[in-house]
Amino acid sequence: MNAVKKTIKKETVAKKAVKVVEAKETKVSKAPTLRGTVTSAATEATITVEVKTLKTHPKYGKKYRSSKKYLVHAPEGKYAVGDTVAFRECRPISKRKRHMVVADSSR
Repeated sequence: MNAVKKTIKKETVAKKAVKVVEAKETKVSKAPTLRGTVTSAATEATITVEVKTLKTHPKYGKKYRSSKKYLVHAPEGKYAVGDTVAFRECRPISKRKRHMVVADSSR
């Protein structure tokens, strides 16, 4: 009787392990893709990209413009000031650099 219970437990543990492995393999990055304009390309593999957004004030409802600058990893180094770039969040590359170029939208 105990031998049967042990084999059933081993089978359920094995099934759970297979499910965990399958879940890890199908993991996809859910980071949103941002678009912005290159404001600086002075460093070797890093560009500074400014993303402009239109926000609404929560209380008064007035729309206002907001902008934020990101340090983006661009290993090719082919981007110039004024280019429009699409980028996405990734693992930390340096102290302030946590984004990587996905594609250049226009030149």
